[in-house]
Parts: sequence; structure tokens; C-alpha cells
Amino acid sequence: MVLFSRILALALVTLSVFVSFNATAQTSSGMDSGKAAEVHTSQALLDASLFYEILIGEILYRSGEPETSYSLLLEAARRSNDEKLYQRATDIALQSRSGESALSAAQAWKKAWPKSREANRYVLQILLALNRIEQTSGPLREELNQTPFPAKAASLLALPQLYRRASDKQLAAAVVEKALADHLNDPSSGPAAWAAVGRMRLQAGNRAGAMDAARRAQTLDPTSEGPAVLGLELMESGAPEAEPLIRGLMDGNPSPELRMSYARLLLELQRYAEARQQLQTVTQERPDLTQAWLVQAALQLQDGNLAEAEASLHRFAELAQPGSTSGPHPISMTPAYLLHAQIEEKRGDYARAEGWLNRIHNDKDLFSVQTRKASLLARQGKLTEARALLRSMPASTDEARRMNLLAEVQLLRDARAFNEAFALQESIVANSPDDDDLVYELAMLAEKTGRHGLMEQLLRQIMQRKPGFHHAYNALGYSFAERGIHLTEARELILKALSHAPDDPYITDSLGWVEFRLGNLDQARRLLETAFKARPDAEIAAHLGEVLWTMGEKDRAISIWKEGKRLNAEHETLRETLKRLGATL
Repeated sequence: MVLFSRILALALVTLSVFVSFNATAQTSSGMDSGKAAEVHTSQALLDASLFYEILIGEILYRSGEPETSYSLLLEAARRSNDEKLYQRATDIALQSRSGESALSAAQAWKKAWPKSREANRYVLQILLALNRIEQTSGPLREELNQTPFPAKAASLLALPQLYRRASDKQLAAAVVEKALADHLNDPSSGPAAWAAVGRMRLQAGNRAGAMDAARRAQTLDPTSEGPAVLGLELMESGAPEAEPLIRGLMDGNPSPELRMSYARLLLELQRYAEARQQLQTVTQERPDLTQAWLVQAALQLQDGNLAEAEASLHRFAELAQPGSTSGPHPISMTPAYLLHAQIEEKRGDYARAEGWLNRIHNDKDLFSVQTRKASLLARQGKLTEARALLRSMPASTDEARRMNLLAEVQLLRDARAFNEAFALQESIVANSPDDDDLVYELAMLAEKTGRHGLMEQLLRQIMQRKPGFHHAYNALGYSFAERGIHLTEARELILKALSHAPDDPYITDSLGWVEFRLGNLDQARRLLETAFKARPDAEIAAHLGEVLWTMGEKDRAISIWKEGKRLNAEHETLRETLKRLGATL
């Protein structure tokens, strides 16, 4: 009875639209009373018939017969020419997963109401869902023409997301470009239109075409952020030549969000000094931008500036409090708690570190929390307990089980239990022999266990299979340099790695180290100073200090080593270097 009442109410609400419409039409028509009486009688019969169709249609839909319901409601929509009934019929077809019926209803709606933006949107979305990409050009052009100017740029930039599920990405790019033909040369909408075309081309794998679109967009308006956003995506896809599209805007006054995106990309590229500069600018210009403080804290922790990292986290916490101006949505404190735990772990205060971890209660964060707790146990010499903790973590999928095993490998590696780590990594690779990342990690552990021949074999295997995997070239070249063998080939390997990642400070460090082994002290010093400036790191400090020590600049060497020790007092290379050279800090 309750269900029937609800259906009846829905039908009555829909019918009231017709009654109101008819009354208005009759009042404004100016017809005589006799004619009006005839129309009223006829309309009453029509209203009763429509009411019946709507009521039965809703009952059938609730009873699990959506196809018949859809047909009745669509017929009612056609007879009444009511837009809400067209929408209801379309929605029923969509909810019933009948794409063809939904498209027919939406097209009938659009034909009856040709100026309805909502009807056109339904047609566009359904065509996309049915993957009829070629037919979307017209509805897309109409949607953009009906979009108010203030919202047009945002709508244009959202197009790649709208077409993200298209199976034929090249066709999608061509269709969108055709639909945007009227906008591409318009100075007001052209930058966003070209940026959208460029992102569509990039999705289709046409990096050169995307670059061309980005340049055209920036030519139309050098201050527009659309080309810079596309430039970021191009850089992420491995196109460093897109960076000028971003740099010009960074020298001006970009939005804090764009500067943050650039800073994150610089971090991914290990260009830490530049990332630090961008983050400092963001926090100065927009001190209320919550996430900027969190990212800055992570970078400061990585640099060993624990007090500064802690201060940034406190500022993040202030901004993330409910009722602050950071935004309408609550901000997760989990990343901040994890960073706090790492700060205390570096200080050696394991109890306080665990206290921060115990503040995290979300199940989705269980992996991060348990791996950090395992790390704390291992650092206290409780390696068996740490491994047991990791093995107790739930894993309902193969990927989850692999993640747990990789966490255990890292735990063993950090504890210098290299043979156990190698054996476990070997078992993981056996299940995924074509995963180059896993094979690379196995090669690194092979070196740690003295299996240099196997390491070289694995790295060359990666190079052959994936020539752009620059880490493999760098690792083999550095290993040769460290052992003082094949130094000419070592330099060639590292230079090849550097050609793929020209700003990577660790590869620059490797090149400096091989130059030192070759006796080119001035060149080695220059490279290592460049690397250490870009990325203060204990291992780079060990290498730079040794070059300076060898050149007779012992005070400068000691200063660099002290900085390296502040960054990581337990670093193996730094400790070995100091011991071998008999240096006292």
C-alpha cells in the first residue's frame, strides 16, 4: 500500500504540470466560452488518459518491467510534449541499462525540445557511453555553444575527461578537434580549446601533436594556464621539451594550484632544489594553502631538516582543522601522522613514533601503518617480530600479497639482511619475470650479496627489453666505477642514463664518481658539487668529500661530510669513506 501511494503521488506530481500548462494556455488564448468548454472537455479526457499511462508506467517500473514502463512514459511524453516526462523515460531506460532505448528517448526529447540544453547533454552522454564517438561531434558543438562564456574555458579543459573511456582515442581526438573548429582561432576561447585538443592528442599517443597544440595555445595567450597544464602532462609522459611552456608562467603570477602541481612534478623528477623553491613561493604567496605545507614537510624531512619539517606539519594541522578556511571537505591527517612518525624514528624516539602511528585508525591506511611499525621494530633489533607483523597483514588479492612481500624485502634490506632479502625478491620475480622494476630490485640485491655477474646479466636484460629504463644504465655504470673496472664503458652507460634523465642528481653523482676514478678531479668536483646542490644526500656528500680530500681541501671535505652525517649518520657509504680515509669529524 505504501509503495502504491508513492507511485500515485509521483504520477499526480507529473500530471499537475499538464494541468497548470493547459490552464495557462486556455487563459491566454482568448477563445470564446463555448470553444473553451469543448477544449476543456477534450483536455480532461487527455489528462485522464495521460494520468493512467503515467501511473501504469510507474507501477510497471517498480514491478520490474522497465521496458514496458519506458514505452508508456515515452508515449505519454510525446502526447503531452512535456520535457519532464521525456527525461523520466530516458532515466528509466538508463537505470535499466538499456542504452539504445535511452538514446531513442533522449533523441525524441531533443527533437521535441530542440533548444533544451539538458536534452542535448543526455544525448551526448549516452552516445559516449555507447562508444559512438563519431556521432558526438554535433551534440558537443551544441553544448559548447550553449555554455556561458565564464564557464567555457573550464568546460573545454574538461573534455579529455569526458572522452577518457573512448576505445578509439585517435578518433576521439579528431572528433573533438572538429567540434572545436569555431573556437580554435578565437583569442578568448582558443587557448583552452587548443589545450583540450592537445590533451586529447596526448591521450591518443600523439605527443608531437600535443606539443604543437600547446604551443598554439600559448601563442594565443601567454598568460593562459591551459597550455601550462598540458605542458605538465607532457613532461609527465616523458617530454622534457614541454617545460618552457611552464617556466614562463611560473615567472609570472600563476595560480597556487598550478605552482603546486609543478612542484610535485619536480619532486617526482628528483629536482629537489627547484621543488623547494616553488614550495617556498607557494607558502609565502598563499600561506593558507593546506596541502603546500604537507608537501613541504615531506621535502624537509627528506633533506634531514627535522625541526623545519615539524613546523610545516604544525602549520598543516592548523589549516586542516574543522572550521578553517582550507576548504569544505575534511582533510585526512594520515599523511601528516606518518611524517611525524618518521621524524621521531629519525630522532630515535620509537615510542613517540609509535604514538603518532596509533592515531591512524582507517582500514585503508593499514598497510602504511603496519609497515612503519615493522620498521620501528626492526630498528630496535626485533627483526623477527617485524617480519611477523608484516606477514600478519591481510591480503585478499595477488597484488596485496605482492605488496606485503615487497614491504618485507625492504625491511630486510634496511636491516642489511641482504641474503634473506635476495631470496625473497627472487621468489617474487619468479612469479613476474617480465616486470622490469622487480628485476631491477633483484639486480641491486644481487650486488649487495656479491653476485656481480648475476647483477650485470639482469641489468643488461632490462636494457635490451626496455631501452629507456635509465636506472639500469646508471646502476651498472656506477657498479663498474665503484669496483674500478670497465671505466670507459661505465662513463658511456652513465651518460646514456643522463640523456634520459638529465636533471637527476643521483646520475650526476655517478658520473662525477666515474670521473674521479678516471683521475679527472676537476670534472669530478664540478659534477659532484652540482649534484649535492640539487640534492643534499649522504652518499653524494661522501663522494664529494673524498674528491675534495684527495685535492687537498680537507677542511672543505670535513664540512661536506658533517652535512652528510647530519642528513644520515648511518649511511653505509659515508661511514666507510670516513673510516677508510681516517677522517675525524
